[in-house]
Amino acid sequence: MTKRGGVRMAYSEQSFIEVQFPVSKVSKESYKERKANLGQTLTGLGKWWGRKPLILIRAALLGLLMPANDNPKKDREIFLKILTMDEAGLWLRKNKSIPMQEIYDNLTPGERKRYFKEESNGKISYRKDITREEKENLQRLVFNRLSYDQKLTYCVRPEEVDNLPETEWKKINEYLGTNASTLQELVQELGRRRFGKIPVVGDCFCGGGSVPFEAARMGCDVYASDLNPIAMLLTWAALNINGSSEEEITSLRAFQEKIFELADKQITAWGIEHNEEGHRANSYLYCNETVCPECGWRVPLAPSWVIGKGTNTVAILKENADKKGFDIEIKSDATKAEMGQAEKMATIQDSSLYCPHCKNTTPITAIRRDRKHDDRTVEYGLRRWEAHEFIPRPDDVFQERLYCIRYKREYVDEKGNVKTERYYTAPTDGALEREKKVVRLLEERFAEWQEKGYIPNSRIEEGDETSRLMRERGWTYWHQLFNPRQLLVHGLLMELIDQYAKTKKEKVVGLLGVNKCCDWNSKLGVWHSGAGVENSQNTFLNQALNTLFNYGTRGLTNLKNSWLFSMNNFTIRYNINVLTTSDARQIKNIAEIWLTDPPYADAINYHELSEFFLAWDKKMLLDIFPEWYADSKRALAVKGTGESFNQSMVEIYRNLAEQMPKDGMQIVMFTHQNVGVWADLTLILWAAGLRVTAAWNIATETDASGLKQGNYVKGTVLLVLRKQTSEETAYLDELYPEIELEIKRQIDSMRELDDKEDPNFSDTDYLLAAYAASLKVLTSYRQIEDIDVNYELSKTRVSGDESPVEKIINEAVKIAYDYLTPSGFDSYLWKMLTSEERFYIKGLDLEKDGIYQIGAYQELARGFGVREYKDLLASIRANQARLKTAMEFGMRGLGGADSFSKSLLRNVLAALHQAIKAEDTIQGRNWLKNELPNYWSQRNTIVEILEFISAFENIENMPHWKEEARYARLLAELVKNDSV
Repeated sequence: MTKRGGVRMAYSEQSFIEVQFPVSKVSKESYKERKANLGQTLTGLGKWWGRKPLILIRAALLGLLMPANDNPKKDREIFLKILTMDEAGLWLRKNKSIPMQEIYDNLTPGERKRYFKEESNGKISYRKDITREEKENLQRLVFNRLSYDQKLTYCVRPEEVDNLPETEWKKINEYLGTNASTLQELVQELGRRRFGKIPVVGDCFCGGGSVPFEAARMGCDVYASDLNPIAMLLTWAALNINGSSEEEITSLRAFQEKIFELADKQITAWGIEHNEEGHRANSYLYCNETVCPECGWRVPLAPSWVIGKGTNTVAILKENADKKGFDIEIKSDATKAEMGQAEKMATIQDSSLYCPHCKNTTPITAIRRDRKHDDRTVEYGLRRWEAHEFIPRPDDVFQERLYCIRYKREYVDEKGNVKTERYYTAPTDGALEREKKVVRLLEERFAEWQEKGYIPNSRIEEGDETSRLMRERGWTYWHQLFNPRQLLVHGLLMELIDQYAKTKKEKVVGLLGVNKCCDWNSKLGVWHSGAGVENSQNTFLNQALNTLFNYGTRGLTNLKNSWLFSMNNFTIRYNINVLTTSDARQIKNIAEIWLTDPPYADAINYHELSEFFLAWDKKMLLDIFPEWYADSKRALAVKGTGESFNQSMVEIYRNLAEQMPKDGMQIVMFTHQNVGVWADLTLILWAAGLRVTAAWNIATETDASGLKQGNYVKGTVLLVLRKQTSEETAYLDELYPEIELEIKRQIDSMRELDDKEDPNFSDTDYLLAAYAASLKVLTSYRQIEDIDVNYELSKTRVSGDESPVEKIINEAVKIAYDYLTPSGFDSYLWKMLTSEERFYIKGLDLEKDGIYQIGAYQELARGFGVREYKDLLASIRANQARLKTAMEFGMRGLGGADSFSKSLLRNVLAALHQAIKAEDTIQGRNWLKNELPNYWSQRNTIVEILEFISAFENIENMPHWKEEARYARLLAELVKNDSV
């Protein structure tokens, strides 16, 4: 029981997130966090794939803990206030001043006159008598007039706000009946009310540590595990490094500086980065080289010979007949023609070698001597490198060549100021000697360093990602993904860490630093030639291990930002129950809340990609965490699709359901919107003893324009679950009326809550609610007589085969579309239209909201059961899809075999075409009267359609409808006033 306003009331069993969730605002906040890139709180610690935004975790956990009361709008207001997403919270987060021009643009004419002076040349300035206080008031006035998206450009992220003001806590406490003064206190109090204790938040797929870190920062106890030791290293660092005191952070930064200075001193002593003038190299560019089978010349390989677009630097190939090869000249300040030639003379074109000497092209597969057999198997031709090798043999297909170095020099200008200059040059004889010295230095240390774990010695296992390393380059050991210079620098850092790190945290910081260096300094690092960049990029620009024909290598000074990665100090109030490497099927730790983001349908091969880092970390990782293992556990990794994957997932989630109290809750996050994937995941969770209570879609991986319209394709779905407690059995046919009622109830409640000025839900969110509503009904029963869950999970999927659960979801979508009448359209007349007509009108509704994704139209077509819809589209390009206008349809196809060609809507479009062509609406009305035998009885529907189209006249993103909309308005009046 809890008190509010002196009245005792029962604590709501239903949580906020099971009733509502501010998907639009959370999406926008998630995108803002994503845009921070390396400025995100946890990304600085190291690379992990698919980390979820911390604000998403925070909102989800608060949504689970906060009760759903009998005042949904007030619930929402308080929820947003706690997350600083309300008006007061956004003002609190504002840290940038709104520019004067934007202030001016958002004022009324009277306000402009009062506060601004307008010059004859159009320039504006504040009036001289304006006080500082009035300027501050203008900031607030205009800030409140901005849209949510515009406000976010002037705000820090919610996590960057230390605490809410006391006045806000008073409002929160008064409504919730709490007594908190911080988020941690509130979370703990809400947790005690719901579960009788501070809740444990568990994540058995913790990856980069987002869930345990944010849960701990919010004041929860946490359990975190992952099968992958690199994931656990990052999670441990998130909680223990970012959770260190300010004094500890200062000490750890001093340790980073010390190791870097020692490495710098050693490399300088070796003399491998300074040239004869004492200038230091910060970047090296290497390329592969191979022999052209047509002419026998040795050809350096690159998809472009442009080195820098900002400095206009190019590599120019010069024939050397004596060597039967090419010299490479480096030229900066190249002309436009030379820049174009450098692109044109690429020696890798369409996965083939182009030889500039004989002008012949040879597929790279032929260069590698790959052979296809009659049974369609492929025998790959490259020699496999041996364990002791780190450079190619002289007779290998691909050799490696240093072709460019960028140096940095300091000089004093005429005014006595110290200036820095960077310049590119081809390697001199001295530079090539330094390359040989690097190889000698590495040879002297190679065996010892491998034994001590300073450089990798593990073999690359075959896999979807890793096998390409072998077939495309012949590399069979992880150290072969690094050239001698990279191995020497990284190995030196590892040696210094081993010698000087005294504490567990120092060792972890050192290991994370080396991992960052490896990511930004391998043979898989693309050289980025873009203006303002001109540097090697990180290995994992995407979720793959991509072999390259040319790549960049960073000198030590160019690795400094990677080594000195950012560490943040956060006050984390929590008890760490367990942080461990573990198979999720074997977990025996109880958690009140499980919040997981499972690997799904081979989206990312975590187990393979992480071995890139694990190869470096193995020995030191076991020294730091002797209770862990240093194996990616590929055999146990949840991967693939089909029966074995489904069975693994059932075992995991059945175990999590068992390690959860009766009133416990779960959220499963996933990114697939395919109905088949939804159906499989539902069956998995249902078989595991869980039931769906809600689902919400958050746009976490999309661009800004997509965000504003609630892009459905690239979001993260939050599936909210509780334990299955029902013993009831139902028949499928009996469920459809119940599903229909639940869908309508869900849509009605969302519409009632929605903010008309700043809509939170789009049609796609309502459709997702229909998915969730159907699954809520389905999984509320212990068993459905018509569905054999185990059979469905074990059977092989055949293309076009629709499972019973898919049928339920597709039927739910149809129900939702029938119910979702477009704004401004009469609901009775809407039901009288054909499926094709409703598809077209709802498509216009999408277009009005700025949604141009082809997937949205595909979803519409599925929802209305329209098979042939592409003929109705003017464009089917991915992000430019839209419907044809009346003028684009013209008079073609009228009265054809398909139902749309004969429909009332098609005739209305034809009438518009006639009216515009003749510049006379009477022509349009006459068409309708002559061609429609039921003109008089259909007049109301005709007017409804025309008035719907007329609303597009001033829609900014629909200029192609402007003329049709104007004529639709005039024609609607003509038809409306027509008399027999």
